[in-house]
Amino acid sequence: MTESSDAGDGVGDELQRARAALGLTVADVAQQLKFAQRQIDALEHGRYEELPAGTFARGMVRAYARLLKLDPEPLVRRVAGRVAAPDNAQAVASVRRPIPIIDSARRTNLVYAALSVAILAVIAGVVFEWQRERSGTARLSFVPAAQQAPAAKDPPQVASSAVSVAAVTVAPGGIAAPEPAAAPEAAPAAPAEGVHRIHLAYDRDSWVEIRGRGDKLLTSRLNAGGTEQTVEGWPPFSLIIGNAQYVRLTYDDKPVDLAPHVKVEVARFTLD
Repeated sequence: MTESSDAGDGVGDELQRARAALGLTVADVAQQLKFAQRQIDALEHGRYEELPAGTFARGMVRAYARLLKLDPEPLVRRVAGRVAAPDNAQAVASVRRPIPIIDSARRTNLVYAALSVAILAVIAGVVFEWQRERSGTARLSFVPAAQQAPAAKDPPQVASSAVSVAAVTVAPGGIAAPEPAAAPEAAPAAPAEGVHRIHLAYDRDSWVEIRGRGDKLLTSRLNAGGTEQTVEGWPPFSLIIGNAQYVRLTYDDKPVDLAPHVKVEVARFTLD
């Protein structure tokens, strides 16, 4: 039904008849023009006050007429007296223009974002590992020799010093004649059963920490280049060797290759 408010121009009736002639419903028109159904119904019944603004109402008339293959200008002029705002088709078009974001673009942006996050995570992991290794190397390289912890309860070693004792006897005639000095004692005995020997030769300064069975600290100190060191104890041994490429190691007189254990100039490994 056409309300009396539309009697002055008849635009709503004309649009309604043209729509019906094309077999379109209000819902069809609203979907194609991207307007609400209540707005199409208000336009067909001349209830312009229910539309957002006069400019919007004129734009709706123009778009509706074009959809129905009608000449829009006469219809727009007929509603001019009912709406006070000047016509601005460009403003209406901007209101109706959809936001230019499509699914494919959104998916592309998400892919780029995911890749960026993954790359940043990889970079962060590499930097963290590098910093950790660098921090470990610095700590190993600058421990003063005065701060080394003494080895507690080292394995028993058998060692003795040769002491010469000259006994004085009185020979006939009152002349004192020294007796022959005692022969030197035997060399140090071999390590006790189950004890193993680690020997290190340092071509350059190197900080070394060795722990034996039960995490017992056997040595922890800075060793000068050109020196050697022997450590005995019960395995397993946990070793950390700084500047490892300049250290030669034998385990029970057998050479051990440190290269497979070196990472950022520091070797960390276990000897059983």
